[in-house]
Amino acid sequence: MMLVDSGEAMRVNRALNKLGKLYRAAKARKLAALGLHPGQDVLLWILAQERDGITVSQLAARLGIEPPTVTRSLARLEGGGWFRREPVPADRRQVRIVVTDAGHRLVPAIERAWAELAEETLGPADDEEREIVLTALERASDRLRGLVEDSERILAEE
Repeated sequence: MMLVDSGEAMRVNRALNKLGKLYRAAKARKLAALGLHPGQDVLLWILAQERDGITVSQLAARLGIEPPTVTRSLARLEGGGWFRREPVPADRRQVRIVVTDAGHRLVPAIERAWAELAEETLGPADDEEREIVLTALERASDRLRGLVEDSERILAEE
């Protein structure tokens, strides 16, 4: 494996840190107009894909986060009237989260915000340039995910 020189390493580090912060700030601004915070958009979008609802543990697994984190996120979202909690008939200890009509009406606005942000981020790049950028970002994400998962597995084994 070839290591990048320190100048290139600093450039990559700076570019990715700056991109992440700016993307999150721009996303926060767009979502604020919808009454949402970053992360709530994804949570509500995933919930809306499940017409019959989904349990907190299923939602946590789908998002790759812990159930208490989902519970806190849902508590912050609850005031919007975008979902309701229903008991799971087979297991009264669990609740199913079901998106309301108001939540379903919000989904197209979320998707529009995502599309606008993607367009603003990629700018005037042509289709080929966009594909190169997206492929590079997806590969980098996959590599980092592998490193993180390997590290977590090793820590769990210790």
